Amino acid sequence: MNDITIHWTFLPHTDPEASLAFYRDILGFEVRNDVGNGTMRWITVGPANQPGTSIVLEPPLAGPGYTEEEHRVVAEMMAKGTYARLTLATSDLDGVFAKVKANGAEVAQEPTDQPYGVRDCAFRDPAGNLVRFNEMR
Repeated sequence: MNDITIHWTFLPHTDPEASLAFYRDILGFEVRNDVGNGTMRWITVGPANQPGTSIVLEPPLAGPGYTEEEHRVVAEMMAKGTYARLTLATSDLDGVFAKVKANGAEVAQEPTDQPYGVRDCAFRDPAGNLVRFNEMR
C-alpha cells in the first residue's frame, strides 16, 4: 500500500472570486478546473509543480439533504474559522508571510518557532478557512 498519494481535498468557499484571488493570485496556484456558475462553483486549484495534488474550492453543503440547522451551524463555524483548515509547507516562511499579509489576508498567527520543530504562521482565507504555512526546521 505504498502507492497511496493525496489526490485532492475540499475547502468551502463563500465567494468564488475572492477565493480565486487568494489561491491563484496570492498563493500562485494554478486553476485546473472551474465548474458551475455564481456561488455554485467548484474550482480546482493546486501548485503547478504538483499536478497530482489539488484543492477543490466548493460551496458549503451544496448537496441535497442538509437541514437549515446544519447550514446555520456550518455558516457559524466558517465565520469563526473553525470549520475547515489546510496546512501548506514552504522553505521561505517569512517571504510567504510578507507576501500574503501585503495582499490583505487576515493574519491568524504571526511567524512562530514551535517546540515541535516547525516555524509556522496562519491566515484566514476569504471564506474563513484557516490556512497554516509550515517551514520545517
